[in-house]
Amino acid sequence: MKYFQAVVRRHSFSEAAEECHISQSAISQQIQALERELGFHLLERKNRKFSLTNAGEYFYKKSLVLIADYESMCREAARLSSDDKAALTIGYLRCYSGQEFHFALEEFSSKYPDVLVKIEYGNHEELYGLLRTGGVDLVLNDQRRAFSDEYVNLILTVGNEYIEISARNPIAALPSITPQELKNIPCILVCSKEQQETEREYYQGVVGFQGDFLYAENLEEARLMVIGGQGFMPVEGVRQAGSFGMSISRIPLFRGDSQIKRNYCAFWKKDNSGYYVEEFAHMLKRKFE
Repeated sequence: MKYFQAVVRRHSFSEAAEECHISQSAISQQIQALERELGFHLLERKNRKFSLTNAGEYFYKKSLVLIADYESMCREAARLSSDDKAALTIGYLRCYSGQEFHFALEEFSSKYPDVLVKIEYGNHEELYGLLRTGGVDLVLNDQRRAFSDEYVNLILTVGNEYIEISARNPIAALPSITPQELKNIPCILVCSKEQQETEREYYQGVVGFQGDFLYAENLEEARLMVIGGQGFMPVEGVRQAGSFGMSISRIPLFRGDSQIKRNYCAFWKKDNSGYYVEEFAHMLKRKFE
């Protein structure tokens, strides 16, 4: 069935054979053997071209679900049979809005399907605490303190800071904005209830927001608050302005004549530099590059 799926997906026997690391004649024989076992044709062959029969199209769609269920069953059975299964626990910045992490996770899970990946979400201090106490193997976090020799401190990117605000707000027409110009508009922060005070102190004392603060538990909730005109949201991990149609405007955040920047890093303990930790970290680094 996997050989058949590869032929249909690639629409080529030669490309499917290359993907499956067997010869073209071998994959053709496998498809013919499958058809003999089923008792009907899956493919209608014309010279060097082929198309799916009605039965073949139905079989292909159902086989995708069947193979996915089979692979899931095997992974779960392997997990249950072994207490020492390879695992990687990653701490992810709750308010981070970039896509690089998702792409790295997709690549890692494809390359190492047998490694169980767990994700722990948190704000800066929560992630630091998890890393310090061994609750995670690696974290994607912003840099708020000096680098420690106890950790590997891999700088992933230097991100430009932005704020998101309702496109209806007159401020949305500005080419850039400073924290002082936002003093009369509430700042919406994405954080857990336990971290509200810590995050407020950082954004007030370090970044310079002086107005009221509102809180959301995730990015979706925060953006709905922005669209509803309740305030603005500082955006984490964005290197360039995005597009949100007519609902939200994204404005560069400046201090003086320069856009505010922040380091985003992968951190892990030097005494926990296992193969999978470093492999994922460098995959993540390549996504930023």
